[in-house]
Amino acid sequence: YKNQTQVLHGPEYFPPLQPVGAVKAHVFSSSPSGGSESMRLMYLLAITAASRSIYLSTPYFIPDAPAIKALTDAAKRGVTVQIITVGNHTDSETVRRASRARWGALLEAGVEIHEYQPTMYHCKVMIVDGLWTTLGSTNFDPRSFSLNDEANVNFYDVDFARRHIGIFQEDLAHSRQVTFQEWKDRPLAEKSWEHAATLFGSQL
Repeated sequence: YKNQTQVLHGPEYFPPLQPVGAVKAHVFSSSPSGGSESMRLMYLLAITAASRSIYLSTPYFIPDAPAIKALTDAAKRGVTVQIITVGNHTDSETVRRASRARWGALLEAGVEIHEYQPTMYHCKVMIVDGLWTTLGSTNFDPRSFSLNDEANVNFYDVDFARRHIGIFQEDLAHSRQVTFQEWKDRPLAEKSWEHAATLFGSQL
């Protein structure tokens, strides 16, 4: 037996592809073995570039300091920022608590955060300015942005974005908005639990 390396190439493995459809799209990926920060930077650049609206759906929402700044800056410059995340139906209460601990600056700046009520929420979509949409495996948390292998497809198309905004609004109708005052007035036991959960934030 002799080890051999064979490079797969040529039309048998990579046949010419004909364009299908008219939507501009591309696959965007990141992993610890290559480009581990790429997905995070993509999200931050899209948020920073927003001029009208940001609609974000994510089951695991643990924004770090740069993400909080990007989202609050967007809200302060007049961008509508609406986020849907999990409510009581969650597969990780620790993640939910770590998430809620970080909402103060966001809510105070005018970012809307809504908790989905009927079931566990697992959509992972962001739509910016009714034009650019990204969807795939990526959560808005440190694990997805730095530790996991993730892949999204980004679409640059008004009609595609409009359809997903419609889905977002349907989900919004089944969600409960958390106000800044409610967040400030939550019981001390909840605050303590949330603070403890943030200690593990980079691993959640």
